[in-house]
Amino acid sequence: MSELRERMIGDLKLAGLDLRGTGKAYLGAVRQLAGYYMVAPDRLSERQVQDYILYVRDELGVAKGTFDPMFFGLKFFYVNTLGYGWPLFTKKECASRAGNGCPTSVATPIAGA
Repeated sequence: MSELRERMIGDLKLAGLDLRGTGKAYLGAVRQLAGYYMVAPDRLSERQVQDYILYVRDELGVAKGTFDPMFFGLKFFYVNTLGYGWPLFTKKECASRAGNGCPTSVATPIAGA
């Protein structure tokens, strides 16, 4: 098991998240991101992560019930485990407000979901 995965598991436990439910989904989101780029997730830029999130949401068109755990799993990893202060994950109320400085409105709900 990688050091990053172990750190994230420890952080999930500290946050009281069940490793069989939410925690498993969060770990899977990070694993899928790393697999998409074939790079350790801590080596990716904020822009690469944002592009991946938009790809999953817009091009794959996943349902909201699939998108939300993926997004929040990545947010947990980058904010809680790595301590990154990326605007992608730290802006509050980013959803669908044009001109508010949010990075491409990633948190906007999927249409029809």
